[in-house]
Amino acid sequence: MVKQSIFGRIAQLAKANINTLLDNAEDPQKMLDQMVRDYTNNIAEAESAVAQTIGNLRMLEDDYNEDIKNAQDWGNKALAASRKADEFRAAGDVTDAEKFDNLAKVALQRQMAAESEAKGAEPSIASQREVVDKLKVGLDQMKNKLNQLTSKRNELVARSKTAAAQSQVHDAIKSIDIMDPTSEVGRFEEKIRREEAKVRGQEELAASSLDAQFNQLEDLGEQTEIEARLAALKAGGKPALGAGSQETSGSTVDEADFDKL
Repeated sequence: MVKQSIFGRIAQLAKANINTLLDNAEDPQKMLDQMVRDYTNNIAEAESAVAQTIGNLRMLEDDYNEDIKNAQDWGNKALAASRKADEFRAAGDVTDAEKFDNLAKVALQRQMAAESEAKGAEPSIASQREVVDKLKVGLDQMKNKLNQLTSKRNELVARSKTAAAQSQVHDAIKSIDIMDPTSEVGRFEEKIRREEAKVRGQEELAASSLDAQFNQLEDLGEQTEIEARLAALKAGGKPALGAGSQETSGSTVDEADFDKL
């Protein structure tokens, strides 16, 4: 009865569909942990029961082999006693011949008893071997299922950790989104843009001031050349040729005055 119970449990656990069980579970990881514990405990119990069953089978086989050996031994003794009786009978010793014939008969009787014992044990041994073979197959299936469960559990835990890590990375990336003006990076970028704009404004002011100074220098150089040429005219010479040929900046000339010359 115990063997049948263990065999039925092994068969049930070995046929369990892990994926179906996981699909119906509220918390697959907890269920896998529990299943791993259950399978481990059941395998340990099944191994003990299978070992006991195998032990019982080996005892039956030992008894069977002993009966076979005894039958052979008694057969050999019967043959030896019969030959001895024949020798005495050939020698004319009827009494000893009858004696050894009787011993041969006793040996044959015990041979038959041993053979009967062995023959009677054969069905039990065959049945026990079948049970042991099935239990071994079922136990191997349970161990394979346990390996599947362990792999599935490790896979699920790894996937869970990966998902958690990806979520953390996503949150971290979101917190420093450079396109988000409200993020720390966005505010820092805005501060730098303002400083850059201020620098550009200062550069424009500086450039405007320099242009004005250069314009003043150009006007002063032209006026100096005009004064020099005028002095040369008054001295009776010819005006020197130079780059300045424009009118004096800021002076007003009436073109009609040239017609009076």
